[in-house]
Amino acid sequence: MSDRPAETLLERGLGRLADAVSRHRRAVVAAWLALLAGGGWFSLHQTDRLSGGGWEVAGSASLRVATQLRDFPGVTPPSLTLFVTGATPAEVRRRLAALAPRLLRDPALRPGRPVLLAGGRAALVPLAYPQGTSSAIDEATRLRRELVQTSPTVQTRVLGEPAVWSNFQEVSKRQLARGEAIGFPLILLILLAAFGTLVAAVAPLALGFASVFLSGAAIYWLSRATELSVYVTNMASMIGIGVAVDYSLFIVSRYRGELLAGATPERALARALATSGKAVVFSGATVAVSLAGLFAVGVNGIRSLAVGAIVVVCISALAATTLLPALLAFAGRRVDRLGVPLPWSAPGESGGAFWTAWAQRVMRRPAPFLAAGAAGMLLLAVPLPAMRTFNRGLQELPPSSEVRAATERAMALAGPGFGSPVHVIVGSGAARLAQRLERVPGVVAVSRPVRSADGTRWLVDARIAAQPESSPARAIVSRIRAAAGPAALVGGSTVFDEDVEHAIVGGLWKILLFILGTSYIVLALLLRSVLLPLKAVLVNLLSVGAAYGVLVAVFQWGWLDWTGYSSPGYVNTIVPALVLAVTFGLSMDYEVFLLTRIRERWLAHGSNERAVAEGLAGSARTITSAAAVMVAVFASFSASGSPALRELAVGLGVAILLDATAVRLVIVPAAMRLLGRWNWWLPGMGEAGLPRRASRAEGR
Repeated sequence: MSDRPAETLLERGLGRLADAVSRHRRAVVAAWLALLAGGGWFSLHQTDRLSGGGWEVAGSASLRVATQLRDFPGVTPPSLTLFVTGATPAEVRRRLAALAPRLLRDPALRPGRPVLLAGGRAALVPLAYPQGTSSAIDEATRLRRELVQTSPTVQTRVLGEPAVWSNFQEVSKRQLARGEAIGFPLILLILLAAFGTLVAAVAPLALGFASVFLSGAAIYWLSRATELSVYVTNMASMIGIGVAVDYSLFIVSRYRGELLAGATPERALARALATSGKAVVFSGATVAVSLAGLFAVGVNGIRSLAVGAIVVVCISALAATTLLPALLAFAGRRVDRLGVPLPWSAPGESGGAFWTAWAQRVMRRPAPFLAAGAAGMLLLAVPLPAMRTFNRGLQELPPSSEVRAATERAMALAGPGFGSPVHVIVGSGAARLAQRLERVPGVVAVSRPVRSADGTRWLVDARIAAQPESSPARAIVSRIRAAAGPAALVGGSTVFDEDVEHAIVGGLWKILLFILGTSYIVLALLLRSVLLPLKAVLVNLLSVGAAYGVLVAVFQWGWLDWTGYSSPGYVNTIVPALVLAVTFGLSMDYEVFLLTRIRERWLAHGSNERAVAEGLAGSARTITSAAAVMVAVFASFSASGSPALRELAVGLGVAILLDATAVRLVIVPAAMRLLGRWNWWLPGMGEAGLPRRASRAEGR
């Protein structure tokens, strides 16, 4: 009996890596400590250069209009707005007079004429900043530090999209700290329950911290080279903690199991890395490939999130195959020290009597288990066709935050569309267009037409009576398009949101096809099978569909509003694409871990039914513990994150919970039991593709 040459080469390589790391464990740990120390400052400042931009869609109407606006003399839409309120008109005038020299000294700013509101007790000063989105956020941060003021008689605030994302950077830091403060203690409790010893539980936690901390430094340097979204830190932390802990949990469990079986610490470490380490390598590759599917969407904001997540996954896999073996080499047999007496604790990967009995039960009646599991997943996916996506940047801030509270007050005084007019560009007939727009329901004011510098186009701005990021605003824009005619080019904030939504949601099929194809190839290389990778991608679709259904039920239909939560009535635009890519990647952790254990048993004796039962019983406890870690991480970020992050965390938490229970413990083993020897069929290999003993086994 022999294994595949490529697979043997990988196992041998990982075994040699374990030996090398064990011999040079002091140098390996010292190298990681040096990396962590050197990256400390950069990790703590990873949010400094992140951007709220990067969501422009190449070739879209909104981008074309934004590009052409510079061709119209005297027209520079405000990027920022200064909002001054006071107890009396005199206080507002004095504050505006004090601010004027500061604004005029800044060569990058083009202040407009103040607009007085509420009888002079409030004023809006438009500030154009055409240098770019990322630098506009830096400028907004500087202005907020210098100009924001609250006194008993007057208040000054900076508004606008760059100010929103500047405020979000501060809020995001606090949310990240709260999420990690909740997540790490929860993970420690789960690991203690899984391992029963403090030493074994601390190792995965240390890996999670190291991976996320070092990823922060990598994000800092990446943000200096390219535009990265402000969401990237929370997403990288959320995924990185779970992935790093899961990877190390797989290896530590196998290491303890090998020690229990009588192996020396050196042999146990080599065997753990050659088996569970191989699963980690393929899992990391599959997660990275799945996340790379986000590059199929032509929106840099989404791509930057993929970059951040891929970085943390790769660092986690590297730490699990280098730093963790070094720590285990130091621990040796002391990995089981400082035991915590728990009635269910068992060493190594032993599944105990419960999981053995469960595996036998599934093997005896695979068809009913498969039908029940699949039916439950499909039932959860029923709300999926009703999904409606939307994006509201201002709502990403807490209601009490500085910029959101001031913006909502300004909307109440000046109208919800005060800073985001709808731009309409036409080649001729601008006067007639302005008259038609004045009659459009929902348009509260229309500007005088402005002619372009080359005399070929006209610009007409329409201020609407709705918040730009809202369904009523989209309805008004639709009426504006109809009034302007097909030859007109319509842009502005509302059109921008529509373009982003169409690009992301419309690109889901590209992401799906990419992930399905690449995941199949990676699993086929690992498992040397045609049907097992196909089965894997199909059941992963069940997990994604169920997660989508729960998102619709909770955030769109408001099924949990009875708890006091107020659902937004839609799913955030970026969430479906991220849930699809991340779920496919993370679920492969458990798929790879389970199937490699089953295949290991299959190669040992060639009986499909025995291999499935033994592989399930031997890995179920580790899989459920790993899933519990991941769900705990998502739950902590769901409780402390922004609305978009909360939706993402809930979607991923539901998907992983279902994947590690209904899918891995019911659907997958039942399907493999029914497929029998077809699980291991590989065209062109015939019996050479199977262990010798398999030809004499029952093939059940």
